[in-house]
Amino acid sequence: MTFPISISFSTFAIWSVVKPAIEIIILWYVIYKILIFFEGTRAFQVLRGLTYLLIAFLLSQILGFDILNWLLTKFFAISIIAFLIIFQQELRQGLARLGQQHLFNISLEESEILAIIEEIAEAIYRLSKSKHGCIIALERETKLKTYIESGVMLDGKISSEILVSIFNPNSPLHDGGVIAKGERIVAAACLFPLSENPHFSKLIGTRHRAAIGLTEQTDAVVIVVSEETAEISVATDGRLIPVVNRERLINILKNLLISSRKKK
Repeated sequence: MTFPISISFSTFAIWSVVKPAIEIIILWYVIYKILIFFEGTRAFQVLRGLTYLLIAFLLSQILGFDILNWLLTKFFAISIIAFLIIFQQELRQGLARLGQQHLFNISLEESEILAIIEEIAEAIYRLSKSKHGCIIALERETKLKTYIESGVMLDGKISSEILVSIFNPNSPLHDGGVIAKGERIVAAACLFPLSENPHFSKLIGTRHRAAIGLTEQTDAVVIVVSEETAEISVATDGRLIPVVNRERLINILKNLLISSRKKK
């Protein structure tokens, strides 16, 4: 008569040990994904600090430190609220990326991506030589629908000739940015958000601030040519990468559009 009870008790004892282990694994996985999600943003360091606070909170509960547990409970609640208020912009930008599919180059072969990069590089250096400013955004995972709708809708295969003609000063579409999706130019004369990052020099022009601003809010890759200096830059993840020659530009675009996809 006691045999089934013994089995039931044994099962309960095993589950009581396994359950916390499963919860810890799930918790650590979620924390890890959140940290990866915000890596590279100014919210990352604060989020990491909150993670340490959470670990201390869990340890205080396990070890039965009642006073420390009470203090950490109050402080943790305040910290979460402060985090949500201070970093609401980063959270909004991050949540906007959730659920997005891989849109740029995911359906293209590597040879097709290389051909696109060559066409863009050709256009960029022709525009730079003529001192014609330009800003070209390449959509990746995050949809740029909002910015596409701010411009003039197009539908043409990416080519150096089309890009050069768009940014010719006599073209009605030369003001604003071009957005490319896959191998197609989908819009021109688009408006991009200007970066408000105080760490960038006030001497940076509007095109560069727009390029940085777009990459702060999306994962797009943006190529910029300065109309004043003819200098070329690539914007990604809210930073500017100076380009010294054509080979450098091609390598940067390869790394961002091909190598990053392989890593994912």
